[in-house]
Amino acid sequence: MNTLTIPPHLDRRRFLEQASRGISSVALAGLLNGSAIGSTDTGEISNRLGVQGVPHFPPKAKRVIYMLQSGAPSQVDLFDHKPSLAKLHLSELPDSVRKTQRLTGMTAGQKTFPIIQSPWKFNQHGESGMMLSELLPELGSVADEICLVKSMHTEAINHDPAITFFQSGNQQPGRPSVGAWLSYGLGSETENLPAFVVLLTANSFYQAQPLYDRLWGSGFLPSKYQGVKFRSTGDPVLYLKDPLDSPEPVRRSRLDRLAKLNRIRSSEIGDPEIESRISQYEMAFRMQTSVPDLTNLADEPESTFQLYGEEAKTPGSHAANCLLARRLAERGVRFIQIFHRGWDHHSNVKTHLPTLAKETDRGSAALVKDLKQRGMLEDTLIIWAGEFGRTVYSQGNPNNFGRDHHPRCFSIWMAGGGIKSGHSHGETDDFCYNIVRDPVHVHDFHATMLHCLGIDHEQLTYRFQGRDYRLTDVHGNVVKDILA
Repeated sequence: MNTLTIPPHLDRRRFLEQASRGISSVALAGLLNGSAIGSTDTGEISNRLGVQGVPHFPPKAKRVIYMLQSGAPSQVDLFDHKPSLAKLHLSELPDSVRKTQRLTGMTAGQKTFPIIQSPWKFNQHGESGMMLSELLPELGSVADEICLVKSMHTEAINHDPAITFFQSGNQQPGRPSVGAWLSYGLGSETENLPAFVVLLTANSFYQAQPLYDRLWGSGFLPSKYQGVKFRSTGDPVLYLKDPLDSPEPVRRSRLDRLAKLNRIRSSEIGDPEIESRISQYEMAFRMQTSVPDLTNLADEPESTFQLYGEEAKTPGSHAANCLLARRLAERGVRFIQIFHRGWDHHSNVKTHLPTLAKETDRGSAALVKDLKQRGMLEDTLIIWAGEFGRTVYSQGNPNNFGRDHHPRCFSIWMAGGGIKSGHSHGETDDFCYNIVRDPVHVHDFHATMLHCLGIDHEQLTYRFQGRDYRLTDVHGNVVKDILA
């Protein structure tokens, strides 16, 4: 009589869990007929479907394109029009306004805090009359498509905790990134590209904050949910080409044998990372064909480059990454994140800010226009944001003024995917220093983004070390006033 032998390192609970998962996966594969979703491998099926029951309600957005401006753009000079500052220019910021604000080490030693009005004019745009800086003329052309949130705030006052907070919902490293949470919860719409892709814009500024891989990492989620970084020079993805240049049937056979070995090991020790490894090998195999097609812009008409500008032909430029983001979105990538560094202007704002604004303005606006004309804006959520704002007072010499970190109020904009268009949300005081109406916290921002994707932020959880974690931790409210 045959007996079932359970490996000594596989306890009863783990055995029953794996057995039930295997039976249900086989049943599901039969119901879905494998090929209908691109693979007969149950690991691939699980990866593409996401968490059972998600989305929790009909989504407005299917995907996200998130342009993160690392270093913190100045809301005073770009988005938050304060004409009253003209009369206050070079006067001391009142203690009653600054109160007991925590200061960075860069201005903590200052004896005076002179107010600096924006050197740039603000103009009304569109039927909404949205006020935007003259540094953003292209964004002004899509003012009626965007929602400007002027009442963002955060607790983080230094770059790394602040950008980590925006990327993971926590100031301390180790949590899954936003894109990883969405890949885990919603799965993938494509079998030939990752669900989460990261694009880094080539930096032109002499000083820029570093970007660590953990900002698009999977944290305690399985590693198959982490972002895949595309490079702007050389091969878009490292090691994608087969060094032996062997025929496809040979490579396919080699991967199949490797997968069998990995599954044997997985059945012995039950490590979920082995399943992730199998999944990633398969994805890399398919990307050998899909990525060259994706990054080849030869099929784009000249009208595309008239829209995005000639710099879109330069790999690594913001415009090129915006165009690539549209091509990724067309191919079913769930979460696309573009990082643009260099916004950390502690001195010489008059020179540095126009340079960065010009680098991002046309490509960002073109992306909105491009998606709209293709009928994709309504189900694509676009986000443009930094990690905090900048002070209204001068850091250093007012003649060559800088603006220090300011977490108490700053501005971001969103568009498409269930967001109200041509709308400004929130208000700051006359000093552009404190929020006086409709504050939006980082956790609220995350909750609202998930809501647009059909996810109840309180229900998307992952158990780790005996606790259920979520992107918004135990906080966050959906900002209903900015929803369409």
